[in-house]
This record gives sequence, structure tokens and C-alpha cells, in this order.
Amino acid sequence: MSADAIYRWQNDKLLEISPDKVPTTPMTVADSWLVNSGSVLALNLHRQRFLDAVPAAQRETADQFFTAAIAALPRAGAWFPRVELRGAEFFLRLRANPELKRSATAVSFRGADPRTVPAVKGPDIDAMGALQAGARAHGADEAILLTDEGFVIEGAYSAVLWWRGEILCGPPAELERVDSVTARSVLTLARALGLDTHEEAVTPAELAGTEVWVVNALHGIRIVSKWVDGPELAEKPGRLEQWRTRLATLARPI
Repeated sequence: MSADAIYRWQNDKLLEISPDKVPTTPMTVADSWLVNSGSVLALNLHRQRFLDAVPAAQRETADQFFTAAIAALPRAGAWFPRVELRGAEFFLRLRANPELKRSATAVSFRGADPRTVPAVKGPDIDAMGALQAGARAHGADEAILLTDEGFVIEGAYSAVLWWRGEILCGPPAELERVDSVTARSVLTLARALGLDTHEEAVTPAELAGTEVWVVNALHGIRIVSKWVDGPELAEKPGRLEQWRTRLATLARPI
């Protein structure tokens, strides 16, 4: 397969197309994950999240498409593929050599919530991209969405977790957001190690002195090294690298 290529699912096959052949139909469902030397973290969870979001009438086709997409992925190198549903058509975007980071600068987004379908990955990707562009204008990597009351919901492209001592915390489930596969994996790992996890509604100011992580399928775990217009944060020496290593060991061959 070509690097940075686009494929349409057509007649039970993946056919490469040029970017101008991608319809302008809005993206209704999407999912993406990091492939590193042929291994992926929690691929089954990405698959299930994608299929669950696809309309029931298209689910069988979606399953066939997803299977073909996985079979077509390169087993060498680093890739960040994305599967998409646009109208009644499925697409695979193959993206090569993504830039990976271990830290991020956050900034609070204080405007009206631009998400239209908060719990589904796909419909709001362009809106989240606009938030990220705004974050970069402030010298940040990740825009953090807040409720009207100022509570942390999620990052534009990441879930947010934080440590209170040895307790790993995240936003309450009632704050609607995409069910992050990476956050779920990190929290499950914490419980398997005998650590407590906790949900709490917090404002950025209430995170002062904590170690804050933004996590997603591309970067895994990144520590928030700075919060523009936000709290002073902390870092426990060695914890980030220990957990990045732990998470990496959970990746499995495709």
C-alpha cells in the first residue's frame, strides 16, 4: 500500500483513490489507532467502538470493511490509519510516520461547545481540528473542553487523566465524550495493578499540584508540562516513562 493514501471500500475490495475523489459528505463515524512494527494497542476495542457507532443496516458491511482494512495495513514502520464512514461509503486513510510526543501544553477552550455528537468519534473531527488550530495559536498542543460550569470534559484529540497521590482520576461518566480506548486501557491497567481509580468533576484550577496526562491512540500517554492560563502542575519522577512502557507492552501483533 502507498504511504498517505486513501482507499474506498467498493465491490468488497479496497481501491485506492485520489483525495479529490473523497466525497464532501460529512463523516459520521471514524476511528484511528497507532500501528508500530505491526502491533496495535487494544485493536479489538477500536473495532468495537467503530462498529457500535455505525448504523445497524451498515454494520455487516462495516465489519467486512474493517477486516479488510486491518489485513491491508503494513506490518513494518509506524502508521496512523483512520477508518471512516461517509454516507453509505467506507474509507481507509493510510498515514505514515506520525510524529510522536511524550509531553503536551494544554489550554482551556472557553467558547461554546462545538461538538454535535459528543459520544461518537467522527462527526466533530473537523470542529476539533479547528480547536487544535486555536490551541496552537496560543502555543499549546491540546485544547481542553470545559462544561458551562468550567469542569474538564476532554481534550480536542485526547482524554484527560490526573493523579491524586497514587489514585488515578478522570472526569465523571455523565460528562458526555468519546469513549477513549487509550484512557480505558490505562484505567484498566491501573486497577489490574491494584491501584485505586476515581471519577471527579474538576475545574482546571482544582488540578493545581497534580500530574495531568492527556492520552490518545496516537501518542499513548503524554504529560501536560504546561497549562496556558491554567494551574501549575506536577510530575512524579519516573512515573510517566514507567506507564508509557507498561502501555506499550500491551500492544499485540495485528
